Amino acid sequence: MAEKIRWGILGTGAIAKKFAEGLKLLDDAELAAVGSRTQQSADAFGDAFRVLHRHASYEGLVSDADVDVIYVATPHSLHKDNTILCLEAGKPVLCEKPFAINAREAEEMVRCARERKLFLMEAMWSRFFPIMFKVRELLQGEVIGEPRMLTADFGFRAKMDPETRLFNPALGGGALLDVGVYPVSLSSMIFGTPTRIAGMAHLGDMGVDEQAAIILGFPGGELAVLHTAIRTRTPQEAIIMGTDGHVRIHSAWWHPTRMTVTGFGKKEAASPEVVELPYEGNGYHYEATEVMQCLHAGKRESNVIPLDETLAIMRTLDEIRTQWGLKYPMELE
Repeated sequence: MAEKIRWGILGTGAIAKKFAEGLKLLDDAELAAVGSRTQQSADAFGDAFRVLHRHASYEGLVSDADVDVIYVATPHSLHKDNTILCLEAGKPVLCEKPFAINAREAEEMVRCARERKLFLMEAMWSRFFPIMFKVRELLQGEVIGEPRMLTADFGFRAKMDPETRLFNPALGGGALLDVGVYPVSLSSMIFGTPTRIAGMAHLGDMGVDEQAAIILGFPGGELAVLHTAIRTRTPQEAIIMGTDGHVRIHSAWWHPTRMTVTGFGKKEAASPEVVELPYEGNGYHYEATEVMQCLHAGKRESNVIPLDETLAIMRTLDEIRTQWGLKYPMELE
């Protein structure tokens, strides 16, 4: 692998633009190519981010010899096909969350990567912020004792538009896959895979979840109470509660800069400690850095979000939707 890693971006939407912006902060990264469904879109993206290779098809991008790794930035419903297209062309992949529509698709993607001995990672960017590394350090050091409960939410109010991916079932619409995956992933990071799952959702006029409440139970009795929404504004905070204290990750916890740590230990009371760890740029370069470190080390997956954990999270999301009776059109075929 060359010292400077050459990125290709598959897709030219809003998230692709954010990732391209983030790459600017990395001296050892080069945005070498972009792939779109039209030359006009590829050229517009290329002009905006000074990209040399501009492909009018995804097939053109994955065949580009000047690309070392590809970021898949298309809608949820295309993640599986786009990722496998890249892998079959011999390209390592960073795939935007949610990793896929369901666990069956995710399993296909992981199997393809492992058969071809290629790197693959879910772009769960919240895992890679400085605050989150500090959170994992605090939990490992038992600063709040044994973590026992979590509350976390991610909700916002979007304008109702049946054509957008948020509300369109054919694009995997609804709150769970768009933003609910964040608190579910956080609970996985802290407690592992749940053994008990309960959820209730309001399915709106388009048949997708507009708001939902989820309770996850874990083998040691730990509990996570999670909320997600695309039509309701929520505080966007996360609180990890332990036997000897708690950590409050302040809004917006999924790209955090500040948390308050209260550890009691043997004391009756303790002074809360405010921890501030600002991040650079828009934060998207942190996940890119992880990918590049893994590639340089010859690794095929990340220790921060391993593929088996991504698969377990997708199975949890599947079970939640099963309880709601929510299936997407491609799952009914």
